Amino acid sequence: MNNKLYGNLIFELSHEGRQGYSLPKNSFGHHEVPADAKRAKDAELPECDEMTVVRHYTNLSENNFGVHNGFYPLGSCTMKYNPPINEEIANHPAFINLHPLQPEHTVQGALEVEYELQKNLAQITGLEEFTLNPFAGAHGELTGLMIIRSYHEKRGDAKRTKVIVPDSAHGTNPASAAVCGLEVVEVKSTPEGLVDVEDLKPLLGDDIAGMMMTNPNTLGLFEKEILEITKLVHDCGGLMYYDGANLNPLLGACRPGDMGFDVIHLNLHKTFSTPHGGGGPGSGAVGVGKILTEFLPQPHVIKTADGKFTTTNNIAVPGMDTPTAVSAFLGNYSVNLRALTYVLSLGKENFRMVGPLATLNANYIKESLKDDYELPIDTLCKHEFVFDGLKDKSTGVTTMDVAKRLLDYGYHAPTIYFPLLFHEAMMIEPTETESKDTIDGFIEVMHTIAKEARENPEIVKSAPHNTPISRIDDVLAATHPILTYKQLVNDKN
Repeated sequence: MNNKLYGNLIFELSHEGRQGYSLPKNSFGHHEVPADAKRAKDAELPECDEMTVVRHYTNLSENNFGVHNGFYPLGSCTMKYNPPINEEIANHPAFINLHPLQPEHTVQGALEVEYELQKNLAQITGLEEFTLNPFAGAHGELTGLMIIRSYHEKRGDAKRTKVIVPDSAHGTNPASAAVCGLEVVEVKSTPEGLVDVEDLKPLLGDDIAGMMMTNPNTLGLFEKEILEITKLVHDCGGLMYYDGANLNPLLGACRPGDMGFDVIHLNLHKTFSTPHGGGGPGSGAVGVGKILTEFLPQPHVIKTADGKFTTTNNIAVPGMDTPTAVSAFLGNYSVNLRALTYVLSLGKENFRMVGPLATLNANYIKESLKDDYELPIDTLCKHEFVFDGLKDKSTGVTTMDVAKRLLDYGYHAPTIYFPLLFHEAMMIEPTETESKDTIDGFIEVMHTIAKEARENPEIVKSAPHNTPISRIDDVLAATHPILTYKQLVNDKN
């Protein structure tokens, strides 16, 4: 773009003597600042007029792509639309003016929100009880694994220190297990992309604490042998852990608890339509089966016999130990509030449509594009699917090139080079909230890029062309980022 305001830093727009503020007349008199509190030299701050500042930051905000800007088919991350009603409720004065240390009798409504969300999530997933305390998905994973470990240790079964993880798993699975002090054992996938049951069987023994899975898996495929898998793990004394990153296509169709899972974490900031990305906010709610409820972290909201709401920090619960807290107070309350708003605004009838519509959208895109893009596993998918780059490999155009070229057409790129099962992986997830018009537009652009790759590959290899910043060295940007501005020239103009 030629407009300097789009590509320059605020310091580069600075000119000595320009002001963007007007202070009121000093009515307090002159007071000397103590010498030891003074700077050795003036702070290096930009000097810009108000219009320049307003335009600069407005233009920056427009460069921030999100689900409110356009199609965001980021696989496994469920970049779902966040309805304004969620924000309206979360910003209601009755909620935003609360304090976590208020007496319980003054926050009965707020506690009821947590209680109702716990119960709704339990019903949706087929589990017994939920905690809303974890702040994010990986935090929820760690909490769930701590619950599994506590369960085995209380039974005197301390030798169970291994966790089985599929080779297609999300990277946080083995990382969370390692943080929890557990050893990771990998189970292979079949050529069809599903857990290899025959490879699993020799791994099972009296040292297995559990198995981590997501269903559908990272390839977007439903694990058809899930009942046999959960039985095998239970028969050896282990527990089943469900990574809820891919729960979206199951909503209204089936429940992890009915498949035999004992522990589950949900990404409320994905599946339940609350803000997602940019480092937060998040919520990694954790649900457990009946045998594990005593190991839930505290505090935990319960309903007393007289219909009041309280937490287990303030009331003795028979048979419950006092587990360590995993977060301050009751987790990320505003995210939990948005999630309950989403569930209640949809209602039971409309909630049943979420999973089937997400599955329909994903399969529609897959079938529409598989003539131009390599589909390594050609079968019915659920919420997402994975291409292995362009079908015509002779063009030399990579998945990275396609992702960069999508930016020129106003679309966020899908997840690329994950999962590691395919060399040129391109994972696409449309979610249920996208219209057919939007999806058809994306399909048309993907066909256009494939045609460009055949007829004029350089235009794809050198993309993007229409963004404020062109192709960068991604590795260098990640390993040696420039995080501060160094003023090299003293601008006297």
